Amino acid sequence: MNTWMEQRLILLVEDNPDDAALALRSLARCDVPAQVVVVRDGVEAQEYLFGDGPQGSSKPNPLPALILLDLKLPKVDGQEVLRRIRSHPRTRLIPVVVLTSSDERRDLVRSYSLGANSYVRKPVDFAQFSQAVQQLSNYWLRLNRQPPVTNLS
Repeated sequence: MNTWMEQRLILLVEDNPDDAALALRSLARCDVPAQVVVVRDGVEAQEYLFGDGPQGSSKPNPLPALILLDLKLPKVDGQEVLRRIRSHPRTRLIPVVVLTSSDERRDLVRSYSLGANSYVRKPVDFAQFSQAVQQLSNYWLRLNRQPPVTNLS
């Protein structure tokens, strides 16, 4: 059995290439070493987490210690991805931080209703966005205590 702390894998679900690149640069500067896997839409996120390949028989990838999830995604939106994460025994305990440009109250309330651990509005400012990503990874991967997890199929 592995703990999430040992895995130190972050799944970044982000369709905006500029935001993804900035998040990757910010995470690389952190004092919390982590491998980052980037997926560009909700379908790719589900394929990564659940092995939902075109034939549906792909083996799931290693569980991330943290998921940074944008809401406004192509193909399948972030809230549907969050709903599926929370409904599956394999992924329901993984911390999910909604990292979005949405400042709409309904998105905030729905995200928490679906089980988000945190909701962070992406700062428009480059430096503030970078700092927010670094603080999130430091908190969730270093300070926060997470339960042991097994890679259930």
